[in-house]
Order: sequence, then structure tokens, then C-alpha cells
Amino acid sequence: MGFRREWWSSYLFPGPSEILKTLGADLRDGTLPIAVKISLTRIGLGFVTAMLLGSITGILMGALPVVHRAVSPLALGLQTLPSICWLPLAVIWFGLSERAILFVTVMGALLAVSIAVSDGIRNIPPLYLRAASMMGARGPRLYAEVLLPAALPAIISGAKQGWAFAWRSLMAGELLSVSTGSLGLGQTLMRGRDLNDMSQVLAVMLVLVLIGVVADRLVFSRLERIVRQRWGLAVA
Repeated sequence: MGFRREWWSSYLFPGPSEILKTLGADLRDGTLPIAVKISLTRIGLGFVTAMLLGSITGILMGALPVVHRAVSPLALGLQTLPSICWLPLAVIWFGLSERAILFVTVMGALLAVSIAVSDGIRNIPPLYLRAASMMGARGPRLYAEVLLPAALPAIISGAKQGWAFAWRSLMAGELLSVSTGSLGLGQTLMRGRDLNDMSQVLAVMLVLVLIGVVADRLVFSRLERIVRQRWGLAVA
């Protein structure tokens, strides 16, 4: 009489074939494409907002010592907060809505971007600033032609880090804000949990990993490599 050894239950950890089967079913019925589209729209809006606000804050922190002394300790302290900590605040202020998810996403990436931009500006060699001053670069021209180009490698690294934090924050917001009416990937993940469908949970997790890898390879790593080569920090 034959038998087989199972180290874990298929209910708790379905095999690759079951995960791929669920993934294919979600693709065919449109569940997964719609969820991906909703989550990418949210992350796009939140990330762009965080980059704009974080860059402005970081420039002020890096260029103005008074602002750095006043804001930098607060930014460093708030960055240690897990993304999920912003969700109760967002729900109280905005309710279970898209604005609450956007707020959590922005706050998850804003501080990381601000600190990276600030550090990039503060680490510019003083020789660059003295040379620019002797050549008459002052005011907006100093920022546009000296400070920002010199800090660009750090800004790209901050954008890469900000994307990762924004992605995690979005998932935290979507996992708990299941009453917004539009199902993103985090909400689809929670639906799989509520239905005790482990294959769907793992399928969504696989999609999350793939999106993260694709975004890094196609956007951030490529930008980082181009900037490093252009600035003489890497071999072409």
C-alpha cells in the first residue's frame, strides 16, 4: 500500500501548480488586472506627491541650517514610525476613503525622500559651492545649476528608497481600508484571507514581488546607473 509524506498541509501551503492556477483564474476573470491598475494608480499619485513635497523639504533642510536644526530631528524621529501607525490618524481625519490610503502612502515615503535629499545637498563638497560663488552662481541659479545636479545621485537613491516605503505603506493602507469600494492588491490579499484561500494570498504576494522587481530593474536601477556613469561614479 502506497503512501506519501506531507511536511505541511496543502491548505496551509498550496503547491506551485495551485498558486499558478489561481493566478491564471484571476487574470482571466479580470480580478488581478483591475487590482493591479488600482494599486498602481494609487502608488503613482502617492509617490509623485511624496517626491515633490519631500524634495522641497529636503532642499530646505539641506541648504538652510536653521531649517535643518528645526526639522531634521523631527523627520528622523517620525521616520522610525511603522507605516501602519499613520492609518488610525488617516481614518480619523479622512474616514475609510481613498484620501486616507493616499495619506498613508505619502507619509510612508515623504520622510525618506526628505532625508535623502537633505543629506545629498549637505554632502556636496564645499569646493563646488566656492567655485560656483566665484563664477556668480547665486539664488535660484545656484540651486538649479549646482546644488541639485551635485545632489542628484543621492536624490535618485532617495527616490528608490521612497518607492519601497510608499509601496509598503500602500499595502498597509489597502489591507485595513477594505471599505473604499475599489479593490487594490492589498484588499484582494485580505479577501483571500477572509475566504481562507491561501493560494490567492500567495498569488497576490507573488504579484507584489514581481511589481517591485520590475519597477527597480526598469526604472530606479537604470536611472541610478545612468546618473552614476554621468557623474563619474561608475565605469560606463
